[in-house]
Amino acid sequence: MESSFNIETAKWGEVKQLDHYDIALLPWGATEPHNGHLPYCTDVILSRDIALEAAEQVRAFGVNAMVLPGIPLGSQNPGQTGLPFCIHTRQETQKAVLEDIVSSLERAGIRRLLIVNGHGGNNFKGMIRDMAIARPDFLIMESEWFAFIPRKGYFEAEIDDHAGEQETSVMMHYHPELVRMEFAGEGRSRGFAPAGLNDKTAWAPRDWSRVSTDTGIGNPRASTPAKGAAYAEAVVARYVRLLRDVCQGDLY
Repeated sequence: MESSFNIETAKWGEVKQLDHYDIALLPWGATEPHNGHLPYCTDVILSRDIALEAAEQVRAFGVNAMVLPGIPLGSQNPGQTGLPFCIHTRQETQKAVLEDIVSSLERAGIRRLLIVNGHGGNNFKGMIRDMAIARPDFLIMESEWFAFIPRKGYFEAEIDDHAGEQETSVMMHYHPELVRMEFAGEGRSRGFAPAGLNDKTAWAPRDWSRVSTDTGIGNPRASTPAKGAAYAEAVVARYVRLLRDVCQGDLY
C-alpha cells in the first residue's frame, strides 16, 4: 500500500508498524512556468513520482524508505522571476528548510537522506558540505533524476533543457491528464554570445526572457508516454540500487 512509503498519505498507525526506517527521500523542485503545456510544479511532481516508485521497489530488498512531502521552492534565473507566480527561493531559505528537515529526521533516529532534485537551478552541495561537518554521522545525498542517465537512446531532441521532450514524456507517463499539448510552444532558445559561457569555460545565470520565447528550451512535440516510461524505469532502477547499497552495505 502506497501510504506505507509516502508520508503525505501515511497514517501514524501504518508508520509505527515498521520498527525502523532506513532512509528518507526528499523530492525537491521549483514553482515556475514550463512552456505552455506542463504544470508550474512539474519539477517537484516528477521528483515525487520517481521517489515513490524507488521507495516501493526497494522494499523488496528489505530497505524501508519513506518519501517526504515535495519541496516546490527553487532557485530561479533573471527573466523568470518577473513571470506571474514564478517563485524564487534564496539559497539561505533552501538551506534553512533543509536543516530543519534534517534536524527533525535526526531526532527520530533517521540518519540517511536522499534529495531527489528535479530543478536544474537548485544546488545543494555547499549546504550538504556544511551539514556534513556539523553532523558527521548523518549521510545527506543529492541527485538530479533527469541528469545521471544520458538522454541519448531515449529521446530524439539534441537541445532539451526545460519542458522539452524529456520532461514532457516523463509527465505523459506518470500524469497524462496534466499535459496540455495544445498550449505547447516550440521551445526555441538561444545561448550566450560569448563562446566561453556556452562551452563551460565560465558560468553565469541565463536571462530567461532573452534565451526562450515560451519559457521552454527544447521542442516537446516528439514526446510520448512510452519514451517517458522507458526513461523513468531506468532512473528508478539506479535509485533502487543506490538505496540498497547505501542502506545495507559499507559506505567506504
